[in-house]
Amino acid sequence: MSLTSAAGGLRGPNDDLGAADPVDRVLNLLTLNTVRFHQLSLRNRVVLSQLPLCATVLFLLAVSALFHPLLLADRLFMTGVILTGFLLVLCFATPWSRLPFPSFLIIPLLDFVPIGLIREGADNTLVGLGLLTVFPVIWLTASGLFRRTAIVLSFAATLAMVWVPVFASGSPIAPQDLSSPLLLPFMALAIANTVSVMTRSMMEQQALVESQGERLEALLQASGRRERLLNTIVNAVDVGVLAVDEEGRDILQNRKQDKLQQAALPVGKPAALETEWLVFNPDGVTPVPPERRPRARAVNGETFSDQLVWVGDSAGRRVLSTSARPLKDAEGIREGAVVTYNDVTELVTANNAKDDFVANVTHELRTPLTSILGYVELLSMTDGVAPHVEDGLNVIGRNSDRLLSLVDSLLTAVAPASGIQPTRADLAGTIKESVAANRPRTQEAGIAVNVDVPEHLPATFDPGRISQVLDNLLSNAVKFSPDGGSITVAAALSDGLVVCEVADEGIGMNAEEAKEIFTRFFRSSAARKAAIPGIGIGLAIAKQIVEDHGGTITCRTSPGKGTSMVFTLPADGAVD
Repeated sequence: MSLTSAAGGLRGPNDDLGAADPVDRVLNLLTLNTVRFHQLSLRNRVVLSQLPLCATVLFLLAVSALFHPLLLADRLFMTGVILTGFLLVLCFATPWSRLPFPSFLIIPLLDFVPIGLIREGADNTLVGLGLLTVFPVIWLTASGLFRRTAIVLSFAATLAMVWVPVFASGSPIAPQDLSSPLLLPFMALAIANTVSVMTRSMMEQQALVESQGERLEALLQASGRRERLLNTIVNAVDVGVLAVDEEGRDILQNRKQDKLQQAALPVGKPAALETEWLVFNPDGVTPVPPERRPRARAVNGETFSDQLVWVGDSAGRRVLSTSARPLKDAEGIREGAVVTYNDVTELVTANNAKDDFVANVTHELRTPLTSILGYVELLSMTDGVAPHVEDGLNVIGRNSDRLLSLVDSLLTAVAPASGIQPTRADLAGTIKESVAANRPRTQEAGIAVNVDVPEHLPATFDPGRISQVLDNLLSNAVKFSPDGGSITVAAALSDGLVVCEVADEGIGMNAEEAKEIFTRFFRSSAARKAAIPGIGIGLAIAKQIVEDHGGTITCRTSPGKGTSMVFTLPADGAVD
């Protein structure tokens, strides 16, 4: 054992013992042992560094007692053995921690003295005892202190050990007397240089390990902080959050999601399987198939927003708006998904209450309006009505008709008709009839209407309902074209769909407003500023009618460049 770490300050116990390079593995093992050695007290380290030499000398003493008893009578041999033991006692007795740190290096330097005495005393009996110098040489150079000086001292001390007896003999000194023992000093020099290089490499390796350990510790701390922050955030939001991996296993789930899942469990089954949870479609009656539930859709890689589901039994039922987004790694490969569950029960309840209120109010308005219209018509049929009275009755009739139309629209918006009556009809004819019906309004506004439809365009649809859609779109096109211009109505067959477009050159709207255009009671800022009449339910009704036919309706618009409303109908009339 050596004092490799005594000056190197080796503190980190983390090493990669599985390095691919054999040299690295040896260095890592040496580093690990050095770290453990460094954890001992300085006195124990000095003693352990001296023990290999003492154990070898003790072995030599035992061999001599058994096979070469005459050596025990040799004064130089026994003096070297006694000095070796004395140096071990000195290692125990010296308070090294109170002395300057490099002071322990005096021990390996003193070791050359008993080694020289043992070698000189037993050189004719036991050969190769000069190799005992390997122990102090390794100790000096492996300490990491004064590297060049340690190499020079190792060579010089070994040289002195082999030359001092030559000079002390008193005999004439020949060149061969000085050159014959030079092999040992040069071996000591080579060993010292090799050990010094390996020690330096090992200490650099240890420094790298310490640096990597510090970086790893910093990364672990940062990761822990991010994990705690993430947990705090997801548990602070009033939205259920669920993260799953690509196999559907839970990664993260906050407390809000725990509560929502409890609401979905069947009564009396606190540990029911997910397939047994009570999850229903927006009608609150039809169960959602397991493969169409939000979690299953997210695991299958779908991205969606605002899927409404009802969960729980009738007593504690909740309405959830769910959304899902995929989790991807740095290379864009999907590795899971995040699903959010927003409890919108109160919002849906309030919206239903609003619809009920509007429906009740508008229903109550129909009776007096019908009565007013009836009496206006009756008074108009009376003979001898003064012209100014007849004009007043006409004004009352027109405004009552308009008010009744608004009431009917409100009723349709909050409680749309439950079904359509599709039949095989000519959409081109329906379009032309709607354009003709709106001609007085377009002529009054100074707007030209261009009709681009084929002679016949057969499809399966409800002519009355689609006429209502066309009337609504044409009415909006006229209202939002205050400066005249033109309106284009086009229709054609495309990819199994009948596509109809109503485009104007009016004021248009921005992209954010276009997203809300089909929302009930929504009105754009431009419409409000221009005081264009309306309550914002016509397009919501049109959307409902088109979707009831199995079609879609979209809006393309930009401020100052007009608006294009496009709806599609299945050409084969496949209506659910």
